[in-house]
Amino acid sequence: MLFTLLAFIVALGILITFHELGHYWVARLCGVRVLRFSVGFGKVLLRRIDRHGTEWAVSAIPLGGYVKMQDDPPAGASRAEAAQSFNTQPVGRRIAIVAAGPLFNLALAIMLYAGLNLAGTQEPAAVLSPPAAGTPAEQAGFQGGDRILAIDGRQVASWNDARWRLLDVLSTGGQAQVDVRAADGATQQRSLQVPGNRMDPAQGDPLADTGLRLAQPKPVVREVVAGGEGEHAGLLQGDRIVRVGDTPEPDTGQLVNIIQQHAGQPLALTLLRDGTPVSLTVVPRAETVQGQTIGRIGVQLGGDLPMVTVRYGLFESIGRATVRTWDTAWLSLRMMGRMVTGEVSWRNISGPVTIADYAGQTARIGIAAYVAYLALISISLGVLNLLPIPMLDGGHLLYYLVEIVRGSPPPDRWIDIGQRAGIGLLAGLMGLALFNDFARLFT
Repeated sequence: MLFTLLAFIVALGILITFHELGHYWVARLCGVRVLRFSVGFGKVLLRRIDRHGTEWAVSAIPLGGYVKMQDDPPAGASRAEAAQSFNTQPVGRRIAIVAAGPLFNLALAIMLYAGLNLAGTQEPAAVLSPPAAGTPAEQAGFQGGDRILAIDGRQVASWNDARWRLLDVLSTGGQAQVDVRAADGATQQRSLQVPGNRMDPAQGDPLADTGLRLAQPKPVVREVVAGGEGEHAGLLQGDRIVRVGDTPEPDTGQLVNIIQQHAGQPLALTLLRDGTPVSLTVVPRAETVQGQTIGRIGVQLGGDLPMVTVRYGLFESIGRATVRTWDTAWLSLRMMGRMVTGEVSWRNISGPVTIADYAGQTARIGIAAYVAYLALISISLGVLNLLPIPMLDGGHLLYYLVEIVRGSPPPDRWIDIGQRAGIGLLAGLMGLALFNDFARLFT
């Protein structure tokens, strides 16, 4: 719990600070005086005033931040002092200052993705399990061992890449042209036709419903418990199990199920040890778990999953990071639109509890997963703030566009109504997000 909370606070601190730095940097560039730069809301815990008179603060509630500027000239201000006020700036400068925060979040995502591309990441290869009978993948001719090479003419580097490229097709339904290299080495193109899916998290993985699943890892013995049934049978660390009973080439899940079903019964295993086949028999120990008797053999199993190293040069890393950020932002907007029309479930909206949970999970997996998650949340934050909702940056941008069209700012009454509507809408969205968070926790 403490680790998850720490990962969440670090993530929020990075994303909020970078967002507010966008506002701060462009405001200073435009000559606007910044009174306070705060990470968090509420009571100020730490503060420091720099030589420009800006107060840098860390506040008690870490769910946001703000840059407080000199809005209007103080009484008796000189012309130079008046020029440092935000409200005296031309509308173009005000647009630049407000838009800078969300755009800095998108720029942060590009930098994080580019860093991952340069460093290289280990990701599962896009090798498929045999599709279930009757699924769209089975009807399209996909087979176990197929490796996805491209989707709709765009190359696929890994399973994560393949999932991303198929997500848009899954949300609306349609056809995708998938190039694969079959297990025999032949390159083939298959047409995957899928019905529309409301992308409801409560209904499981939508990609698995099409029959496309990542090849399951082959079982490898990672550790043998001293005195256990596996040690008595002769299992050693590093053994790769290639047959159990009458089941050839079981994946890790299949092997565990078969062992659990054979409590107290001899079970024949065939394994590869340093490339040499070895046969032995193990008798799973019977244990009672939640009123059921299951078998265990006293070994820790790992997965032998095909992995690929995804790495690019400097310019390609930046280019790919930019494209990925744009694609993610555009997909986020389309998903929001489909939520409004009912094509995508509102259960996809997540709040701080889910974000904190995922931050902790990705941090435990490793730095690459955590950085990728930060990039994704940074994009979401940037897109959300650009929406034309009063109280958000996009709402202010909407007012400035109205000012350009009218030749003068919107009436105060319009702004007041907009603020009230924006508060209501944001409160409703936050309530829905928290409801979804707790629904995921208790289901």
